[in-house]
Amino acid sequence: MNSPHYILLPVSSVFIIFSLLGAFVLNLLPWGQWVGIPDFVALVLVFWSIHQPRKVGIGMAFFMGLLMDVHDATLLGENALAYTLLSYFAIMIHRRVLWFPTGTQALHVLPLLLLAQTVQLLIRLVVSGKFPGWFFYAEAFVAAALWPAATWILLAPQRRAIDRDDTRPI
Repeated sequence: MNSPHYILLPVSSVFIIFSLLGAFVLNLLPWGQWVGIPDFVALVLVFWSIHQPRKVGIGMAFFMGLLMDVHDATLLGENALAYTLLSYFAIMIHRRVLWFPTGTQALHVLPLLLLAQTVQLLIRLVVSGKFPGWFFYAEAFVAAALWPAATWILLAPQRRAIDRDDTRPI
């Protein structure tokens, strides 16, 4: 039997900004260059592009990509292009993805994350000519596996309290 779908409270723009900054801080940690550590900014961008496409869009993805380019000291625009495409395609499929449970949503998000990594890989191949190996794609699979946890964490402030208070309007 399916779990009931609850009406969520409106999301705060401040919470969206803090979640993106938190993801950026997680990418700043020294483990960011290890194999298998997901790109948290990409994961949070996909989440908000699917759940709040009017508040987080291609412009925010481009800005976060530029921040990641500066942090990674990569070619300026590499992450910006990847995140922009990621956000565009997430916004394209956001209505379809929201109909599924979170486990199935992860299967819809995985090709988007793989596409973003493929864009980054192609740019690195053109610039440096070095292939980083097939473990480069492990990040996308780990990020897709983290999708249910990210969904639970990022939707937590929007859920209503279990004990309904009669003095609250919602």
